[in-house]
Amino acid sequence: MKFLFLLLTLAACSGKKEAKNELKLSLGNEISTIDPAACFDQVCQGIVNNLYESLYEYEYLKRPYQLRPLLAAEMPLIENNGLKVTIKLKENIPYHPQPFLSGNRVMKAADVINAIKRQAFIGTKGQGWWLFEKKIVGLDEWRVKVGTDLEAFFKEPVAGLQSPDHHTLVFLLTKPFPQLAYGLAMNFASPIPEEAIRELKNDLGHVEVGTGAFRMVSYNPNAEVTMDRFENYKSSTYPTVGDRVANEMNLLGDAGLKLPFLDRVVHVVQKEQQTSWLNFMANKLDILVLSKDYYQAALDESGNLKPELATKKMQLQIAPTLIYWWLAFNMKDPVVGNNLKLRQAIAHGVDVEKFIKLFTSNVGQKANSIYPPGIPGYNPSAELPYKYDLDKAKKLLAEAGYPNGKGLSELTFDVRGSSTLNRQIAEFVVQEIGVLGIKAKTNANTFPVFLERSRRGELQFWHGGWILDYPDAENILQLLATSSFPPGPNSTMYTNKKVDSLFEKIRYMEEGPEKHAFMAQVEQEVNRDLPWVMLYYTRNYVLSQQRVMNYRYSDIVTNYLKYVKLQPAQ
Repeated sequence: MKFLFLLLTLAACSGKKEAKNELKLSLGNEISTIDPAACFDQVCQGIVNNLYESLYEYEYLKRPYQLRPLLAAEMPLIENNGLKVTIKLKENIPYHPQPFLSGNRVMKAADVINAIKRQAFIGTKGQGWWLFEKKIVGLDEWRVKVGTDLEAFFKEPVAGLQSPDHHTLVFLLTKPFPQLAYGLAMNFASPIPEEAIRELKNDLGHVEVGTGAFRMVSYNPNAEVTMDRFENYKSSTYPTVGDRVANEMNLLGDAGLKLPFLDRVVHVVQKEQQTSWLNFMANKLDILVLSKDYYQAALDESGNLKPELATKKMQLQIAPTLIYWWLAFNMKDPVVGNNLKLRQAIAHGVDVEKFIKLFTSNVGQKANSIYPPGIPGYNPSAELPYKYDLDKAKKLLAEAGYPNGKGLSELTFDVRGSSTLNRQIAEFVVQEIGVLGIKAKTNANTFPVFLERSRRGELQFWHGGWILDYPDAENILQLLATSSFPPGPNSTMYTNKKVDSLFEKIRYMEEGPEKHAFMAQVEQEVNRDLPWVMLYYTRNYVLSQQRVMNYRYSDIVTNYLKYVKLQPAQ
């Protein structure tokens, strides 16, 4: 049935003329899903968050990041010592046309409740359940009572999710939840009509039912996705305020104007950076985030555009990100998880500076903490308890019971995706620990398979990383909490009672010295137990064609396409 609806949608658009105002982009991997409840990786978010919308979004032109209402009419009203949150919603926000929706179907508060219930509903396998678990009155009990019964999904109410009218949403919380507005800025809370859930039997992996600035007109998750302007888009207008950088980049010329500006956006799956580079240089792509293989081709020794690119008036942005990387261990694995000395040996046996030079051309910033720069509580003076030292690594390996690797079974390092870069990273790590006598093999995966295996807790040793969902330590520490075991995001299956206790305090605290002190205590525990070996924080070099306007790179503002504009052809 889901493919029938997709085909009907495509058939309805088949008569559309080729768009002239068309932005062309590439994707580095296949698209795992377009269900907002299940989308939890950078590839699918770049699609989903331009089809669907959340209650809040980040200011496009301000740093540090700030929230502003999107589908909400205003910021949350917090009462009863943080236990009651009321949100007014905008009126007359239409959904994209679908055969199962009436022609005038608009967003209602009940649709947002559906989205949150879908996260709790076991049949959805929602990737955002960790956001709401144990936070909303009655939701956990509802999850157990309803199980996988879709009829019960609709019939059974949740005491802590109320809609007194179509444009008012009330949350009753079990504890104060300062990050709720951040959570409601994510795709997990994108409203979903009851009609869609019923008709699609709760399977939205291939059919979109959004309110976003763009609607899907063709979808091949392994090859190409085309989205067209949603003519009835009403949720937002171009920002009227920005920071110093926004003014320097002349990004406020369209302040207050109706969105979106583009007629069409085409995403093409191109796993190899060489393909994307050649297409960008041939003017067949409009925006390109450079990989390390092409820094030398695009940049001079000072990090500026080479003359041959500058003469074409290509544009360069050097952008900090909320992305960082580490090596991860499965703490339930009988080999690596049960032997701290072995993990310490690996931590001392991998040359992180060499890694950064090889795979980021020294653009990446060497990590000094389990927390990244840009979040409150990050300590720039923090130090990790390990560094590259082969003699110490060999000593630790002997103390682990495996002198020169003797007696140690072969480890498996899972490759994060099928690109050349992912394969090279895996081979590098295997070679580095091979010097110690540790034998390891690489296990190839497509990116969706890698994600699925991580969600099932099936990995032993791998290249881990995180894109912060919001700039708060709680969003990082949930990766290490027992309550986030797979299918949640704690793919290492690390557990530590003190960390869990501190996490439960941190997640409900406002920013301040006490919270930051607790963060430091967590870091001490994690560094002692070593589920992660920290690598680096990402910075991106981003190229765009001369015709691209209103573009400011961000790894957290994934719904940016509505702001982008193209210069008219000369």
